[in-house]
Amino acid sequence: MLFNSWEFAVFLLVVLALYWSLNWRAQNVFLVLASYFFYGWWDWRFLSLLLISTVVDYFASHRIAASETESRRRGYLLLSLGVNLGILGFFKYFNFFAGSLQEAASLFGWGLDSFTLRVLLPVGISFYTFQTMAYTIDVYRGRQAPAKDWLSFGLYVCYFPQLVAGPIERAQHLLPAFENPRSVPRTALRGGVQLMLIGYFKKVAIADAVAPHVNEIFTEPGTFGAPALMLGVILFALQIYGDFSGYSDIARGVSRLLGIELMVNFRQPYLAENITDFWRRWHISLSTWLRDYLYIPLGGNRRGRWRTSINLFITMGLGGLWHGASWNFVIWGLLHGVYLSVHKLWTRFRGEAAPESTLWSRAPARLLTLAAVGVGWVFFRAPTLPTAIQYLTGMLNYTSLQMPSMELVVTTTFYGALVLLLDTPMYRLNNEMLFTDRHSWIVRGLAYAGMIWILVFVGESGAQPFIYFQF
Repeated sequence: MLFNSWEFAVFLLVVLALYWSLNWRAQNVFLVLASYFFYGWWDWRFLSLLLISTVVDYFASHRIAASETESRRRGYLLLSLGVNLGILGFFKYFNFFAGSLQEAASLFGWGLDSFTLRVLLPVGISFYTFQTMAYTIDVYRGRQAPAKDWLSFGLYVCYFPQLVAGPIERAQHLLPAFENPRSVPRTALRGGVQLMLIGYFKKVAIADAVAPHVNEIFTEPGTFGAPALMLGVILFALQIYGDFSGYSDIARGVSRLLGIELMVNFRQPYLAENITDFWRRWHISLSTWLRDYLYIPLGGNRRGRWRTSINLFITMGLGGLWHGASWNFVIWGLLHGVYLSVHKLWTRFRGEAAPESTLWSRAPARLLTLAAVGVGWVFFRAPTLPTAIQYLTGMLNYTSLQMPSMELVVTTTFYGALVLLLDTPMYRLNNEMLFTDRHSWIVRGLAYAGMIWILVFVGESGAQPFIYFQF
């Protein structure tokens, strides 16, 4: 069930109407049922995976807390990690590694019979698997008490606003919201509606609007000149940002209508001063997860500069693989590992930059960061590795300049300016909301009416799936 579908609109209205009429415990029961219905809309068979994760991690966390010996505690932790990673590895990576093994064997003249299965990828499996693993690890580390009851923990695993594409919530933040009574004040209602409206605007009026141009350019990059290919990278950067941050805004807005606050997952990433700043602003829930549960346990930056670089490569390479079973994603992750390593070496040599004075200070550094991120997006978006290499080669080929169409230039300029128009006020005020009480009701009303009109006008072609649903 897509957030941008009429089915979800009806589903949400029914959920809200019933939810607000129930007491706290009944609300939790109802939300679990609604979340299972929401997830089962794609394929009811995958509901068993949610149930397995819930049962195993609830059991393992309580046994970890109750065990008196380190060996038992570690054993229950390994049980949780083994089950979660086993499910994730089988459904997401079996075909990938089986095919890679066959290709590697063929290089040495060895023939292997095909043993690849037709394994379907359950939607959102990477997100809720990482979320439940973080819970069990935190219980093992003593940073999180086991959930008080089955119902609260079950809701923590399956909560439908953030189930299929995040944010990846920590138990310390989300579990208390399920374990205690909650209310929905009027300010939360206003904020939730605004977040949903802006999220839909980003998705429908920006991401879906530029998608046809992106698809055309990335499908046949050899037919376009270098300028058009560069514009294609910019358009994809706008598409994936509008698509994913739009989803996150909708998820937070829906959750706020239920009286539950989700974490901010994006903070104007394309205005970042450097690549480290970019990862503090892009997909924050994943970047902090990788930092806390992979990079720091590997040693972080505590064992010298070379070990720091190796830790970054491992962390970002696995972060790339988390996105999908493809060497393109692995290369994308490793490339960002290189970026982060270079930036750390640079800051050690030059020192940390002073706090910025204006939005446009250090503009060259911001543009360099955008260029580096753009190169990575080529690997992320290209359907195959040869296509990505062809795309990058074409971007550097200026022997025969082929000017892009005026439509492509105007489209890139317009939507780039639109994203800046949305992000700049929030960046300057360090505020997660585009409109606050500082704006008069007339300004807010006109802005909302304009967004709704654009959504109705642009969104007539039908709902397009969110990019991150495939992860």
